[in-house]
Amino acid sequence: FKGGDTCEYLLSSGRFLGEKVWQPHSCMMHKYKNSEAKNCLVEKHIVFIGDSRIRQLFYSFVKLINPQVKEEGNKHGNIPFEDKSASIKVDFLWYPEVNGSMRQRIKSWTESSVAQPHIIVAGAATWSIKIHNGSNEALTQYKINITSIAPLLEKLAKSSDVYWVLQDPVYEDMLSESRKMITNEKIDAYNEAAVRILNSSSRNSKAKVKVFSVSKLIAQETIMKSADGLHLPESSRDTNAMILMNVYCNKIMKPIDGSCCQPQPPLTLIQKLAFFFFTFSIIGYLIINLIHRNNFRKNKSCTDLESGEEKKPAISTPNVSTLEMLLHSFCKLGLIMTYFYLCDRANLFMKENKFYTHSSFFIPIVYILVLGVFYTENTKETKVLNREQTDEWKGWMQLVILIYHISGASTFLPVYMHIRVLVAAYLFQTGYGHFSYFWIKGDFGVYRVCQVLFRLNFLVVVLCIVMDRPYQFYYFVPLVTVWFMIIYATLAIWPQIVQKKANGNCLWHFGLLLKLICLLTCIYFLSYSQGAFEKIFSFWPLSKCFELNGNVYEWWFRWKLDRYVVFHGMLFAFIYLALQKHQMISEGKGDPLFSNRVSNVLIFFSIVSFLTYSIWASSCKNKTECNELHPSVSVVQILAFILIRNIPGYVRSVYSSFFAWFGKISLELFICQYHIWLAADTKGILVLIPGYPMFNVLVSTFIFVCVAHEISQITNDLAQIVVPKDNSTLLKRLLCIAGFFSGLLLFSAMQDQSRH
Repeated sequence: FKGGDTCEYLLSSGRFLGEKVWQPHSCMMHKYKNSEAKNCLVEKHIVFIGDSRIRQLFYSFVKLINPQVKEEGNKHGNIPFEDKSASIKVDFLWYPEVNGSMRQRIKSWTESSVAQPHIIVAGAATWSIKIHNGSNEALTQYKINITSIAPLLEKLAKSSDVYWVLQDPVYEDMLSESRKMITNEKIDAYNEAAVRILNSSSRNSKAKVKVFSVSKLIAQETIMKSADGLHLPESSRDTNAMILMNVYCNKIMKPIDGSCCQPQPPLTLIQKLAFFFFTFSIIGYLIINLIHRNNFRKNKSCTDLESGEEKKPAISTPNVSTLEMLLHSFCKLGLIMTYFYLCDRANLFMKENKFYTHSSFFIPIVYILVLGVFYTENTKETKVLNREQTDEWKGWMQLVILIYHISGASTFLPVYMHIRVLVAAYLFQTGYGHFSYFWIKGDFGVYRVCQVLFRLNFLVVVLCIVMDRPYQFYYFVPLVTVWFMIIYATLAIWPQIVQKKANGNCLWHFGLLLKLICLLTCIYFLSYSQGAFEKIFSFWPLSKCFELNGNVYEWWFRWKLDRYVVFHGMLFAFIYLALQKHQMISEGKGDPLFSNRVSNVLIFFSIVSFLTYSIWASSCKNKTECNELHPSVSVVQILAFILIRNIPGYVRSVYSSFFAWFGKISLELFICQYHIWLAADTKGILVLIPGYPMFNVLVSTFIFVCVAHEISQITNDLAQIVVPKDNSTLLKRLLCIAGFFSGLLLFSAMQDQSRH
């Protein structure tokens, strides 16, 4: 509400998350790597001018460019640094007092004959306090000197970034005898003078000297860890240097997780067209609704004054037309997308970095598990992986994944490995569910394919347009979409083998197994042939869907990470349906799946397998190595869970309606979290209510879940209209959709050309 100047917040306010993670007020700070720092500062000249504290900041800043730099050389002299590969020059100039010498150096930069630095970081005061034994005369002279320097700094600020670093507090108990006169009271007086004098002549001008006051807040928390009571510990200096890097580089590099100092991105052509479309939909719906209301009032029943009886209306209330339903859905969707845009593209709401603690992840997990148990009901059917059970499975997995994302638990490897299994379990259900449908129903019609593709992709396509993000950014939807098409192609191509045909001749079962073996061979080949995989998905227009940051590596990595689990789901469905057909399992209410002895043995091995995997995942030390093993072993825990959940008759006969409710909107929850629960494309957390973290999470979660539920209903309503059962109507709709995507590709190409 105070405005969108996140740079000012970054330089002046914030708090610590834990011991070392600094959180600026209202925005997110990016952690710059050496390569990023070099790209930002290429051909730049940066000058640090001041005392020993500024020298410390200089070294921390230089180490962001080259971590190998050592703090050596003349402490009371100038120190140069140059990175020839990126043509970066960073100089420290030793001017421990604000005096005539410092003024002369600063004045030289204002003269046209001298090259002006791109960034100037200045600050000094403690030496003046020390040399003059903290006298009031020294403070008066400091005010005079800084008054003479201020116009020069303001002149430089018109074309350069100029920062004045306020003096950090000291830890008086640790100061040596020669520094005892440097008190926090004196430092506050010097800081107050600097703030009052700087920018006094250009308060309403854009050319301002930026006051770097956040260092004071950082020092207040960490100065007691100082070695001498005067100089900051290394971690605090590094934080200050990272803040400087964010202030200057975020507007240049535009990192996703660095919202501080980033201007609001301009609307693209496609976003503008989407805005007009939703606006016209809202206006159109309001007009139709108004007409219907007027018609309803005209035909409303009125009281016969003579008889005192009500007369029935001559015309009954008309049914909702297709056009009205369409406009109503787009009207709601337009309002929801406005909220999406305001949350994650406009600088209206605050965003904060994630910070992981064990309690922030495990306490909510225990809480939702207890809630889930309280909402236990009987299932309508007691088959293995019945509808209520799969909804429940999706629901609790989605809730765990949401908590994993908001708590930043990806930094804790054991949790990361278990979450990988949950993502794999979603894909396992994709293989199991679609295979079962095609195998039992034998329905390979276009209607079924279009229905599935529409329900999977509708929300993501809208978000790609509104949020200006590539399709691959929402990686899970492309993943399940491609796997659905692979399952469809595997079973639909000649010879089409379905259960009805296989029941007539057992040899068809072997034919299907042969198809599955061919599929497994193709998966194995593509997983070890990155070149072949990238060639397939680099063809236009596929490349427009699967490229991220100019290449398809991210798509290959995501696909490879769970490459076998869909096949495992298909194979499990085939074996289960074969056992069910031959009545080798008992699925009656309360009955164990197998005989008591077999059931007990299978449950024992399932529990051991489940725990063994968890122990292995918890002992992981290297993410890359564990990711290599994950595709082959994740199915162990998935199968173990299915057997534990389904072998006992009572366990199979009940389900949690709480988890099942979330399971029905799990896809919408997974996608919506990117922008209206998390922030900065999942890198941070959306802050609707600053200063109250728990209350903020409750409010943002409530809105987030309601929006996901509403989008699920909108998708179902539109699916009936966009994908009708009548083949001729469906063909016309498909031609319209093809035209829509052709136009989208054309506008996208125009956007890319204008950007380049």
